Formats: sequence, C-alpha cells, structure tokens
Amino acid sequence: MKEGISVTGMGIICAIGNDCAQVLDSLKQGRSGIRKMKYLESVHRDIPVGEVMMSNARMHSLLGIPEGETVSRTSMMGAIAIREALSRAGDISGKRVALISGTTVGDLDITEKYFQRMKTDDSLLNLPHSNECGTSTMEMARLTGLSNAQVCTISTACSSALNAIILGCEMLRSGEADVVVAGGSESLSRFHLNGFNTLMILDRAQCRPFDASHAGLNLGEGAAFVVLTKDARNPLCYIGGYGNRCDAYHQTASSDDGEGAFLAMSEALSLSGLKASDIQYVNAHGTGTPNNDYSESQALRRVFGENIPEVSSTKAFTGHTTSASGSIETVMCILAMLHDFTPANLGWKSPVEGGIVPTSGHIGVKLDNVMCNSFGFGGNDSSLVLCREPRPLPELVKARNCTVAACVTVTSAEELSGLREFISPMESRRMGKLMKAALLASLKALQSAGLQTPDAIISATSRGMLELSQQFMDNIDEGGEELLSPTLFMQSTHNTLGSAVAIRTRCHGYNTTYSQGEESELWALRDAERLIRSSRADSVLVGIFDESTPAFDSFSQRTGTKVPAPLYAKAMILTAEK
Repeated sequence: MKEGISVTGMGIICAIGNDCAQVLDSLKQGRSGIRKMKYLESVHRDIPVGEVMMSNARMHSLLGIPEGETVSRTSMMGAIAIREALSRAGDISGKRVALISGTTVGDLDITEKYFQRMKTDDSLLNLPHSNECGTSTMEMARLTGLSNAQVCTISTACSSALNAIILGCEMLRSGEADVVVAGGSESLSRFHLNGFNTLMILDRAQCRPFDASHAGLNLGEGAAFVVLTKDARNPLCYIGGYGNRCDAYHQTASSDDGEGAFLAMSEALSLSGLKASDIQYVNAHGTGTPNNDYSESQALRRVFGENIPEVSSTKAFTGHTTSASGSIETVMCILAMLHDFTPANLGWKSPVEGGIVPTSGHIGVKLDNVMCNSFGFGGNDSSLVLCREPRPLPELVKARNCTVAACVTVTSAEELSGLREFISPMESRRMGKLMKAALLASLKALQSAGLQTPDAIISATSRGMLELSQQFMDNIDEGGEELLSPTLFMQSTHNTLGSAVAIRTRCHGYNTTYSQGEESELWALRDAERLIRSSRADSVLVGIFDESTPAFDSFSQRTGTKVPAPLYAKAMILTAEK
C-alpha cells in the first residue's frame, strides 16, 4: 500500500467566478450565474446560459497572448484555470508531468465562426478546422509552460473532465507520471446550444434540479483543473476512490434504474474502502432534466438506501458546463470540504415523484468524505470520492501480459453491407458511415474472439463523427438555427462510437474515448494494457475510428498536410495472455 493521491492545487473559472475565491463566495452566498447571453452570438436570446463573465479580448490580454494570434475560448479558459492550479501546487520542475484535459467542443468556437470562409480563403487555413479535441489541450500546455508534459485529451461528453482526473490517478498509481494536471474546459458554441435545443431539454428559466417543476437544463461554460501527486506535504485533500461504468442503455437517455450511475458510485466506494454511510455529501450530476433527475435518484437510493447523505446539484449556479462539469464540480466539492459547508440546490421547492430531496445548503458542516458524480451521453457514468484524510490506493501491479485475440479492420463503404449479419437495415438507416464501420469492426472482432461482451471498451478517434458534425454545422450556417436534426447532434460527440458498441453488446464496464490526434491509438492501447496487466479486466475492446470529408480533405491538401483515409475502423480484442 502506498500513500494516497493528493490534490495539491486547483483552479477554476465559470459563471459564478473567475477563480476559487470568487466561486467560493458565490456558493456561500447562493448567487447564481445563470443569465441572458452576453458573448455567445445566437438567435436564441431567450435561452439563459451560464457564461464566464470575461470577454475573449480580456482573456487574451490576461494570458499575454500576442496581438493577432487566434486562440479558442476553450483553450484560454483552460489556461486560466491551470495557471491558478499550478500557483497553489508549488514547484513541479524536474518532475514527470502529464496534462490531461476533457473536452467535446475543443476549438469549435473558432471553427464555427470561420468554417464557411475557410473552404475558400487560404489565409484562414492556419486556424483550427479539424474537429480534433486534442488541439485545445496542446494550446493549454503551450500557454501554461507545460509544453514538455505528456498531453492527453479525453472526450466522453459530459463525463470528460472527471474521466481525465481518473486517468491521472491511474497514471500516478502505475508510476507513469510524478505530477498530473487534470480537468477540463468547454466553451459555449452555437453548435452545442442548438444541439441541446433540438433535444428539447433546455429550460427557458433557471434550471431546478430534482424539483417537481424541473423543465430541463441550462448550458454553461468554464474550466477547472486539479494538480495530483503522491508525495505532497500540504495537500488540499486526497483522492479516495473513483469509478467509471457504462449505462449501456441509450445514446442520450439514462436508464430508469440508473444502472451505470449505481455501478460507478459503487466502484468508487469500493476502491476507497469506505462504506456508503461514510459519505457526508454528494455533488449530484443533477442536470434538471426529468430523465436525469429520476434516474440519478434511483441510483442514489440503490447505493445509500434510506440514509442518503446531503445531496445537491450546483448546476443552477453555473449551468451544465458539459465536458468541464466533472472538474468544476470537483473543485466545488474541495471548496466545500475546506470551508465546512454544503452548497445549496438552488430553485428546489418540492420533490419529484420518486426523486430525492436535495439540501438547501448548510454552513458549519464538517465534510470528511464527499462524492462527485458526472454522467455523459452514451451512458458514460463516472464518480469520484474525495477525502480529508489519506486513503491509500493499492499500487497497480503488472501481474500478467496481454495479447491481441482478434483484429478486424473496415476501410471502405462497400464493406458496410456486412453489418446486416448483426443489425437490420432499419436499425442502421440513421447511422453515419463511421458508426456503421465501428460497429461492424467491433462486432466481427468480438465474434472472432468468441466473446459476446467485453469487460471494457476503449475508443480512439482524432476527429470523431466528422461527417455528421460538419453536416450539422453546415445546416446552422445555411438554414439558420431552427428546424435542425437531433439525430445529427446525437451522433456528433466523439464517444458516440464507443457508446454505440457498449449499448449493442450490453457492456456495463469501463468505457472511455481518447482524442489526441495521431497519438489517440497509443493512449487507448496503453489504457487497455493497464487494465489487463493489473487484472481488472480479462478482455478489452479497443477501437480506432476515424473518417474524413471532402471539406477536410481540401483543407489538408491546401495546407500540404497528409490527407487522411476517408473511412477507417479497426477493432482489437486484447485479452490476458494464457
């Protein structure tokens, strides 16, 4: 057993504050940041959001970015949060450092602003245009002096940042890094706003998680990062445990019994060595949608029984900051632990039938152990336990080797007819080409390995569902922000592919997606090998999925970079060597 993983620094920027001190004051005062749009340009001015109250120009100046250099809002917010976290953590020079960020939109705010002009204007080709989440993380590293760090990006929709923290803990446990800076950043964009609007889950007033009148969520933006290490002398708190599981139910909805959330919370408690009764506060995912609030309530009851600790959702303060929510709410949990209070669940008046009763907030409450939940599209559910006292985590012992039991590659549209062996034409008719290829390669690989369900699914993708994402963006530009297709948006997140495989195979195990350009596959294989070598999985499906489009090919040709393959799906089944 080793000393526990410590949190030595933290930084945050969101709708209720531009640093930890401002956020703490807003939480204690019950001051929400949900308001009318100020910076995001959209026709939907009636939709309230949780914007960071700082212009791009101000961020640009604050970070000392040279005039004329274009940097995305996502990258700038992330850099601001990282700088604050590092200022508290102390000297990390001479250490092996990793920077891990969770995001879905990445540099999309720049892409959607210039996308149509980029198609013909060569002077704009140096701007981000690739749908690669990893670009924003590389920018954060450059802006914060971490250019020599290992850089990795997780993209699992709204659980991305919490999964980034989980990966950081895993790397520390396995000795792959000395210090990890982990969290996430996400800016508001027309793409995201309109996408959630097509799903009809946006509230036109301040959201009210777990309240009988709840009508949906408010979108927000922001960033938060924590600094993790194993040898801290003056930590803020400790990582007690964590869990990541898949609901394997639906691309955008949670199951009625909250199976994925229940498994994630149970795994986090098990790793921590704590009992459910040891948790004094849970920061719920709590989006304010009827589906989430009911499903999470059932999961909480399954974990805690009749003795549910104080629970609140802080999304009525910040809005749902999507991929950054897990780290933003982790920092809020740490602030609550350090200052002895529980954040209020703003807007709650009466319970939903079958729902939990959240806390109105309390001052002077000592919190020794708290839990933070973060759930994403595709049923990607993660949970983190934070502790006042160290909770030594077992060292990851590399007890066995792994081998490739099967490998299947799909590289042409003509091969997709083979999917009929597994899925009816009716089921596949709304799927994009890459999803069809990913499912075909994955199901054939499992068949070849003699497996129905793997223990875990890990995906790697540079650009995700590029064709459908660009189509959704084109529809916004050409037809306006009305009458858009929810199907296109539902398949636009990078983890859609791994989630689809999990839903098809009913895999409730560990599920994550790496999106770090050409290094994505290496990160995915590294993670899979870590699971198998440490005996936490006997079989892992690793999928490498990417596609290109005519527009992206044109960009590549005009910039003199390598033109990617139009379609590429490779699925490998890694198993323990016998």
